[in-house]
Amino acid sequence: MDTNMNYTYILECGDKSLYTGWTNNLEKRIRQHSEGKGGKYTRSHLPVRMVYFECHETKEAAMAREYAIKQMTRQEKLDLINRARG
Repeated sequence: MDTNMNYTYILECGDKSLYTGWTNNLEKRIRQHSEGKGGKYTRSHLPVRMVYFECHETKEAAMAREYAIKQMTRQEKLDLINRARG
């Protein structure tokens, strides 16, 4: 992963709920979530697995995309994930 990039990502939690976030270090952030040191929500919904991510050149773009994804319905998020999987 390029450390100069910013990422928007979706995790699937142990209870099948979806969590969306952004980071500039995707591998480290996913590890933090998996270890229970990530967001408050994911700590109580372990285990987590990354099911989707996008690359963005700026923090602002990644944050804007995170917000847009959080406004989507669950089905829209699942459709986004499935389209990315091909």
